[in-house]
Amino acid sequence: MKTIEAKTAPATPNPHNVRVSKLYETEHAQVMHITLNPGESLKKHVTPVDVFFYVLEGRGVVEIGDERREVGPDTLIDSPAKIPHAWSNESDGLFRVLVVKAPRPAQTTRLL
Repeated sequence: MKTIEAKTAPATPNPHNVRVSKLYETEHAQVMHITLNPGESLKKHVTPVDVFFYVLEGRGVVEIGDERREVGPDTLIDSPAKIPHAWSNESDGLFRVLVVKAPRPAQTTRLL
């Protein structure tokens, strides 16, 4: 059995300069853990595959297409492939999100 603790998994370098850890990756799916400190954000980008986000902790703002909404713990957000999306932590607390990409992208994410 393989186990990984999200909070202590190694960070993966990324163009957003925030803490992102890869928790799972196979040919079928990829799971990432994002931690945004107050004031941090993910730049608007496009993912070549469908993605869903699950908020683990805190409150943050998600933008998908031209919709913008504040979300909190235990919320699942669907993000279809090739639709611009972004995240930001406008709160004064930690914000953590689980990201699931399925299938695992064969192309890289494109920043806008």
